[in-house]
Amino acid sequence: MKENKVTESIIYVGVNDKEMDLFENQYVTPNGISYNSYVILDEKIAIMDTVDNRKTDEWIKNIENVLKGKEPDYLVVSHMESDHSDNIANLAEKYPNMKIVGNPQIFKMINQFFALDLGDRAINMKEGDVLELGKHKLHFIMAPMVHWPEVMMSYEETEKVLFSADGFGKFGTLDTDEDWTCEARRYYFNIVGKYGVNVQNLLKKAANLDIKIICPLHGPILDENLGYYINKYDIWSSYNPEDDGVLVAYASIHGNTEKAAKKMAEILEKKGAKKVVITNLARDDMAEAIEDAFRYDKILVASSTYNMGIFPCMEHFLQHLQSKNYQNRKVGIIENGSWAPASGKLMKDIFSKMKDIKICDKIVTIKSAIKEENIEDMEKLADKLLG
Repeated sequence: MKENKVTESIIYVGVNDKEMDLFENQYVTPNGISYNSYVILDEKIAIMDTVDNRKTDEWIKNIENVLKGKEPDYLVVSHMESDHSDNIANLAEKYPNMKIVGNPQIFKMINQFFALDLGDRAINMKEGDVLELGKHKLHFIMAPMVHWPEVMMSYEETEKVLFSADGFGKFGTLDTDEDWTCEARRYYFNIVGKYGVNVQNLLKKAANLDIKIICPLHGPILDENLGYYINKYDIWSSYNPEDDGVLVAYASIHGNTEKAAKKMAEILEKKGAKKVVITNLARDDMAEAIEDAFRYDKILVASSTYNMGIFPCMEHFLQHLQSKNYQNRKVGIIENGSWAPASGKLMKDIFSKMKDIKICDKIVTIKSAIKEENIEDMEKLADKLLG
């Protein structure tokens, strides 16, 4: 491995996984993922987290190349999800004198994942505790439910580095040339999004720190324009819309509802919508649809009726939104049904259970194929949605 320095004393030892195409077995990752891990070199040496067992050998070699025969004093565990904790037992066996730094929840989960008796090797940390390595001092920040209950972050005071666990992470390997915001947003809302209140609490703690570098467990190290990234997290975790626009999300069986959705998008654009994004829930990436639903301040849903219910991919989409605390948005609804349209009322019922959702009072009902009178109703709905 070519040595990758975060600073002169903090070295990146993580790995890229270009073969990972379905993260957590549900999120499409066309550009793979990185598993980030770091070594702090000082009088005492600390390794910051491990990596997924898919990349054990490469990661171990990276560590050996940095340590150059030395042994680490500590392994700091910030998050127990398997892509970061798989190699705790391997490293503990390789370096029997190395102590493991965590918190009570972390050690409880270590016992669940591994048959590993740490004995006096375990060092329990709580909020505000400090681990002194020499010049470097790690201050521990508890971050429960960002996005697991055991999560903790650490702030290194000398070089002003925040080790942010899964916070500020993104999909994609480190050698992928792509915009941070899009894949970080998709990552945030699909993985962390439910826990906005917890992220807000964390941001309040971070506001008291002088942070120069953010080292996440996925995605690039952030060392410039940190206000931009922190502001994005503030917007996302407060459930405020990021942009003025409309997501048109549709679920169509034979194409008639699709035609209605596309016509609605056309009407919205003609009436001055700043941005209209359209997604076919049966074929497009569900995680990206969820990302766009949170990005824009308005959503138009159009669904066929299926077995007297909502077409499954639309129902799945709405369940995702509800589970991730979708809120503070304006909603328009179009339903279709050849003999007993029912999807509109059912979609409205789901949205009505969400917080601060303003539903346009007129549901546009199509019976089979779109007609001229439907277009008139869609014009009125567009006015209400954009008004």
